[in-house]
Amino acid sequence: MDLNLSPEQEMMRKMVRDFAQREVAPIAAEIDDKGIVPFENIRKMAQLGLLGLTVSEKYDGSGADAISYAIAIEELAKACASTAIILAVQNSLVCGGIEKFGSDEQKTKYLKPLARGEKLGAFALTEPGAGCDAAAQSTTAVRDGDSYMINGTKHFITNGGFADVIIVFAMTDKAQRSKGISAFLVEKGFKGFSVGKEEHKMGIRGSNTCELVFTDMRVPAANLMGGEGQGFKIALTMLDAGRIGVAAQAVGIAQAALDASAKYSKERQQFGKPICEFQAIQWMLADMATRIEAARLLTYNAALKKQSGQRYSKEASMAKLFASETAVFVVDRAMQIHGGYGYMKEYPIERYYRDAKITEIYEGTSEVQRMVIARAVLE
Repeated sequence: MDLNLSPEQEMMRKMVRDFAQREVAPIAAEIDDKGIVPFENIRKMAQLGLLGLTVSEKYDGSGADAISYAIAIEELAKACASTAIILAVQNSLVCGGIEKFGSDEQKTKYLKPLARGEKLGAFALTEPGAGCDAAAQSTTAVRDGDSYMINGTKHFITNGGFADVIIVFAMTDKAQRSKGISAFLVEKGFKGFSVGKEEHKMGIRGSNTCELVFTDMRVPAANLMGGEGQGFKIALTMLDAGRIGVAAQAVGIAQAALDASAKYSKERQQFGKPICEFQAIQWMLADMATRIEAARLLTYNAALKKQSGQRYSKEASMAKLFASETAVFVVDRAMQIHGGYGYMKEYPIERYYRDAKITEIYEGTSEVQRMVIARAVLE
């Protein structure tokens, strides 16, 4: 296996790294502290082609491969985990879902402006009673002539408060359970659609997470994706792709924490010498670096499987599980290396610490990833 990045992938890393360090990193602490979405940087990412990074050029995207996508998310997450997840949802869950399952008309109407960054997207699957058990949908969609009437509530929806286009999952036939779930493309201007409460989170505070409410919302039948009963298949497929993005985000957070710890350990003096000269610190840094490299390779492996058209559910879950637990481990060690300073907002470790935890939860908890992996092993 060739583990070297291609010239195009190296160019992607350089471009996104330069942008992230120049535009994203300087305001990361501010958007976290104030809980504000970095819309100006989102606009700049659109200009760089990042909002449609993985979309084919046919639909006005950049046509980048899956490893380039993982690289981009990692570099952004090193600067700001909130910005990284905004981009990840746009690409893997929304654009990826429409390109794979949408009709030609849906791709022209919705995918092209999303890929150009003229519109932003969200993925509305989770409900108050349907988290890990995604099949337990209570939102309903009833056919009424040439449209569907949707009623229900979604929550914990990333980008939900400002998204122009939302992929909404709803029950069209409750008797069929998971096979009765369908997916719809919803515009924020549809009558009966409203944004509910905005969540106040421990971490990734620069990304918007909110409740979406549908009250007799009429959606054209032409906005049904893939036919009735295809929603659960669509959701699981896109969650596999989303897990690669979360794995890359976790790697980026962990790498940022390692970089900060290595730098701090060279500067911090105790007992007459830099603390990096103490074996206890060196061993922490060694463990952190080793786990990060393993997480990165697992993430690239999943991306490579996806890019080659192979089944990659197991690999995506392995990458997401290991990378997220690595991020939590690494930021904990980083906090220990920084001591009391790491606990203060003056240093970024406190933010990394809060941002890392969510990677073990969204796009399927670590327990769900273990279920997916175990099933694959036992096939």
